[in-house]
Amino acid sequence: MSTILKIFVFPAAMVVMCLGVLTILGGHITPGGGFQGGAMIAAGFIFCLIVYGLKESPFDLSHDFLSAIESIGALGYVFLGLAGLLFSGFYLYNLGVDLYHVVPASIQAIFNYPDPTKAGILPYLNFMVGLKVMVGLSAIVYAFLAFREYGEEAEDESIEEIE
Repeated sequence: MSTILKIFVFPAAMVVMCLGVLTILGGHITPGGGFQGGAMIAAGFIFCLIVYGLKESPFDLSHDFLSAIESIGALGYVFLGLAGLLFSGFYLYNLGVDLYHVVPASIQAIFNYPDPTKAGILPYLNFMVGLKVMVGLSAIVYAFLAFREYGEEAEDESIEEIE
């Protein structure tokens, strides 16, 4: 890629990722949330992967890292749902708001998000969904780039064997 793109991409990707984080954090009171914010963060990663390539990218997106982040997102979502089931009898019950007054005060205090609109566990759910979406979209591009680079290496080796 050109030098101009390599100079421009990293700061632009950081701005896009910051907007993605802002979308996730404000997702309980604005349109958007975990999916949209995760897609924006993934767009920043993808932007760098395409311009710099897999080996020179400023972000180290190894398979183990992506797997760990996706597992955290999935397990966090499940555990938040199970916490609602455990303390209220309903899966994904909004423990911070407690509309039906079935959650103990000590548990409600943990999820009491300091927001005038009483978000409860919604910001936490948005964060977990954002992690899953970010990894899912980034992993697709990561896999395509890995197939392309390893395919080019195999092709170069086969040409050397023929010669």
